[in-house]
Amino acid sequence: MQPGAEPIIETRDLTRRFGAITAVDHLNLTVARGEIFGLVGPDGAGKTTTLRMLCGLMDPTEGSARVAGHDVVRDSRAVKDQIGYMAQRFGLYQDLTVDENMAFYGDLFGIVGAERERLTSQLLRMTRMEPFRGRQAGRLSGGMKQKLALMCTLLHHPQILFLDEPTNGVDPVSRRDFWAILYQLLKDGITIFMTTAYLDEAERCNRVGLMHKGKLIRCSAPELMKRETGAANMEGAFIAAIRAVEGVVRG
Repeated sequence: MQPGAEPIIETRDLTRRFGAITAVDHLNLTVARGEIFGLVGPDGAGKTTTLRMLCGLMDPTEGSARVAGHDVVRDSRAVKDQIGYMAQRFGLYQDLTVDENMAFYGDLFGIVGAERERLTSQLLRMTRMEPFRGRQAGRLSGGMKQKLALMCTLLHHPQILFLDEPTNGVDPVSRRDFWAILYQLLKDGITIFMTTAYLDEAERCNRVGLMHKGKLIRCSAPELMKRETGAANMEGAFIAAIRAVEGVVRG
């Protein structure tokens, strides 16, 4: 994070255990307001568990986290009012149309009347989903479903958008379109915290955190991370970082 930048997410020794397994191990992390932060790591590294704790959906075993100025345990409702969370499998209703899904989530958020109409129109234009507003969600392509899920998440003006592998399984063209939308949201002042399985996507983030076996092993801007590890791309940087950590452990 740049010196003087305003933090909007802060964790202090954030830890989550499931019995004898430590899924997240004393995570210390700060994310600035208005940045896009990517959390990268193999399956089981602790990415989704971290995201769920930051969203107030799971209590930590140890440590603490503050999101948008609120403690995620003591003020979880206040946290949820300030964030949008898009899980790997967002709860779209397959038999409802695009418009009907958005109306349903608008009702959940208390967004009604002219405000809902304005926001719906704005989001449909931004995502280029206007021609499909009468189509059932179950008949949308994978990329369109992700766009619809994102629109539903954005209906209540969140300060922070939490995305859990939002483009997993989506075709390359839809991934490109999705990232164009994310950059527009960034320009609008929304902070984005995402996990991704695609290391080429990590290069598009302002900063990246690499997780391995529940620990944050490296955190910096992608270009800096590549220079520090002598790698040509993020895949090489990640491999080099893991080897360095494993070498320390074995030594």
